[in-house]
Amino acid sequence: MKNNFNNIMVGAIALLILLSLSMFVVDQRQTAIVFQLGEVVGEKTAPGLYFKIPLVQNVRYFDARILTMDSVEPERFITAEKKNVMVDSFVKWRIADVKQYYISVGGDEVRAHTRLMQTVNASMREEFGKRTIHEVVSGEREKIMEVLRQKANADAGKIGVEVLDVRLKRVDFPVEISESVYRRMDAERKRVANELRATGNAESEKIRADADRQREVTLANAYRDAQKIKGDGDAKATAIYSAAFGRNSEFYSFYRSLEAYKQSFKSKGDVMVIDPSSAFFKYMKNSGKGGK
Repeated sequence: MKNNFNNIMVGAIALLILLSLSMFVVDQRQTAIVFQLGEVVGEKTAPGLYFKIPLVQNVRYFDARILTMDSVEPERFITAEKKNVMVDSFVKWRIADVKQYYISVGGDEVRAHTRLMQTVNASMREEFGKRTIHEVVSGEREKIMEVLRQKANADAGKIGVEVLDVRLKRVDFPVEISESVYRRMDAERKRVANELRATGNAESEKIRADADRQREVTLANAYRDAQKIKGDGDAKATAIYSAAFGRNSEFYSFYRSLEAYKQSFKSKGDVMVIDPSSAFFKYMKNSGKGGK
């Protein structure tokens, strides 16, 4: 009885081990190939639980997700103008036919990368060689990437791979050319700045000269008007003096003499040397006689 129970336990354990060796699970992120004595006998692309023959068949898994192949260093290409450009790019791809992928590159992702990179670089060299720098940088960039994707996908299909996208991240000049371009741009900007400064200075001088001219004209007009007003005033004053002199010439002469005396003897230190019989002392003499 005890021996039978042991035999049952051993058989159950052996059965469990056999079942564990017979089952395998394919994750939703994976695809799998079933080998029998080294020969491909099946492929599993849908996720789920599968069975195999223990010890006779084995399973190898492959990544079914979208993978990225990014260039380590920018590649140098020549445009139609014989100008060198440095291109940094990346490729999005995935395994489309896992059996063909295994047969072509042995399921080695490094070998697949090498094959894709060779195809993409050859296509880039061809496409860049037909276009100018402007077209490569901005004018036909989208078109170039689409052509590269189509060519790379056509070749990648031979190894069971689908190319989803080819992107040009950056297109630059080499360092030595970039420095030369920068120097030319700097010189051009300085030239434009100098032209603008010269134009501004010329306009400034023009405005300043016009302002000075207007100032001189304004001062001249003001001086002319002032002289006219002054002349009119002098004429009116002369007319008034004439009218006053006409009414009483003796009084007018007396008044003018007093003004002359006042101006002549304004200060105590004033000294005047003049003939006593001069007409200047006419009213002084007459005033003394009138006093008597």
